[in-house]
Amino acid sequence: MVINYCYTKSELEILLKSMVILIDTREQQNKHITDYLDKQGISYKPQKLDYGDYSFMIPNNKELGIICDKTFKNSIVIERKASLEELSNNLTRKRIEFENELIRGYKSKIYLLIENASYKDILNHKYNTQYEPKSYIATLKTYETRFNLNINYMENECSGNFIYNTFYYYLREYLKG
Repeated sequence: MVINYCYTKSELEILLKSMVILIDTREQQNKHITDYLDKQGISYKPQKLDYGDYSFMIPNNKELGIICDKTFKNSIVIERKASLEELSNNLTRKRIEFENELIRGYKSKIYLLIENASYKDILNHKYNTQYEPKSYIATLKTYETRFNLNINYMENECSGNFIYNTFYYYLREYLKG
């Protein structure tokens, strides 16, 4: 466990470079993300996550006091939705299942990554479902408060970078203690 240890700058760099992105085994259609990670030389591996689609771990490094792999899957996760249509389905037909996933992660920092969309797209009903914009926004704003959800809209070509940097800077701050 990494607690109350003051790492040098070079030790921090070693640990940050050793970070491994965890990708839930049920995550599909994420080639754009794994391609980004491959291109950047960022390690990743599939692992069943109880909630969220992405998290990370640092492998053991006995020289730096980490005697076993340290996973952060109960501390921070990213839940990815490929479109407003997919999210709409989660907020309507699969609402109980989606809420239960958020409840399981209530002690974690949860980021909701909505690809290929913007807040404006919801306001202007630029998605192919019957979910009304007012209800859509109301649910998202309620979830932000109820589940401490951090909502992010972006083009899918930025997703890999967003996932990596979210975890990188979280880990950096964690290690600085």
